Amino acid sequence: MNTFDKSQDWWRGAVIYQIYPRSYQDSNGDGVGDLKGIQQRLPHIASLGVDAIWISPFFTSPMQDFGYDVSDYCDVDPMFGTLSDFDALIETAHQLNLKVMIDLVMSHTSAQHPWFIESRQNRENPRADWYVWSDPKPDGNPPNNWLSIFGGSAWHWDSRRQQYYLHNFLTSQPDLNFHNEEVQNALLDVTRFWLDRGVDGFRLDTINFYFHDKALRDNPALAPEERNAKTAPAVNPYNHQLHIYDKNQPENLDFLRKLRAVMEPYNAAAVGEVGDSQKGLEILGEYTSGGDKMQMSYAFEFLSGDAMPAQEIKEVFDEVDRVASEGWVCWAFSNHDVVRHISRWSLSPAAAKAYATLLMCLRGSVCIYQGEELGLPEAEIAFEELQDPYGIEFWPEFKGRDGCRTPMVWEGNALHGGFSPEKPWLPVPASHVALAADMQEHDPAGLIHHYRRAIALRHEIKALRAGHQRGMKAHDDVLQFERVLNDERIFIAINLSDTPATIDAPSGVWHQIGAEVGSIARGADGFIHLGPWQPAIMREGA
Repeated sequence: MNTFDKSQDWWRGAVIYQIYPRSYQDSNGDGVGDLKGIQQRLPHIASLGVDAIWISPFFTSPMQDFGYDVSDYCDVDPMFGTLSDFDALIETAHQLNLKVMIDLVMSHTSAQHPWFIESRQNRENPRADWYVWSDPKPDGNPPNNWLSIFGGSAWHWDSRRQQYYLHNFLTSQPDLNFHNEEVQNALLDVTRFWLDRGVDGFRLDTINFYFHDKALRDNPALAPEERNAKTAPAVNPYNHQLHIYDKNQPENLDFLRKLRAVMEPYNAAAVGEVGDSQKGLEILGEYTSGGDKMQMSYAFEFLSGDAMPAQEIKEVFDEVDRVASEGWVCWAFSNHDVVRHISRWSLSPAAAKAYATLLMCLRGSVCIYQGEELGLPEAEIAFEELQDPYGIEFWPEFKGRDGCRTPMVWEGNALHGGFSPEKPWLPVPASHVALAADMQEHDPAGLIHHYRRAIALRHEIKALRAGHQRGMKAHDDVLQFERVLNDERIFIAINLSDTPATIDAPSGVWHQIGAEVGSIARGADGFIHLGPWQPAIMREGA
């Protein structure tokens, strides 16, 4: 188990475990996970060897977007428990040497937030300018062509003010006006509230959406060949625009500096979610460079696509080197918004182990999503069981996010996999129950053991956690690169295919490490012979 790290750069190379609280553990029998349930299962998380947990939103909310529509930033929704429950969770986590990061949703609130209720009353109230309001065009249409990620116009007509308000997501999620200093100060006060309660950092939802273009200029169109679906599904017209005015504004940098200044005395760290299909890595580089903004930003490059071959991984890192070499990326293969990577990439158990090893060898920090350590596939959810408004809107071409949000499975022989004694808010697939945590604990081949070994290797070898990365090559299906820290030089090659591969061994004297994750030594003939999905990890020196 790791020693609790009080250093300012504890986040650099850290492994962060994401918890979706509705689906982790139900402690009171209402079919929905809660904070006491998370606290109950913290020993499981600590046993993996991770450094921190990230808890998705648990604030007071009408739950129209399952907590990402906040109506009170400084309280816990009764569905999840109380502030006292959160304090107890923090205390237990710290006793287990786990940092606690929480998901702050600053770009927008719920329409039921008191700030918005006041703002919409008229155009003269004290919070009239706390949200993004605009008069209609002369013909009554919205002020510009901006689109919502959840479909349709990003503007919604409000009859009270006789104006439109901006919502980049659901109509019930109005965007805050960050051009107003009072809004910024209120959100910085929210940040202090949670830091004073003992949190160690934040995951910042939609961090590049904070500011909008004050002139409300139209976004330009994208040609069909320029569109991609990293930020929104392919069926969504959101992909038809180059989003240069509704987000990614230069004013954001100054606010991030203010936010960093608030966090610094607490040794807190933040990982920002940068949602942009064209310039995501470039923005990530801007937001995490210089030591005065965010420590990390979340990358989407490995969260989409039907496969992730060696050449594509190399191209991602080539782009990082080109536009974000001074920044710090937080990598993930799965999260609460995308199809689980076991299904998305059609991974066998051996392939899942190879990609887990790769993730723990890459430069940057790492997020793993609950159930990833069990190899959970995407769940198939019938339309009548859907909860996600995103999936309901775009069904059946896009089935929404419920398939990755089904409850965690703890006990193979218990009702609903041990998540709850009552019917859960989303169904628990039988295919998941067969992979339950207790069953894998007693199976030496269980994926959970491999995750523990791979995470332990990352912590044992400082170059894997915090070193430079160089010389990445993709030879057929083998990805190879080096991690270097001071005098420590590590060579990594991983066969990302189900056929054997042979590569040249690095020159010099090397010895094998990482046997616990399946690493193989160089052959007597000077080559490295890799079996299907096999890594070779070596340290330079006698």
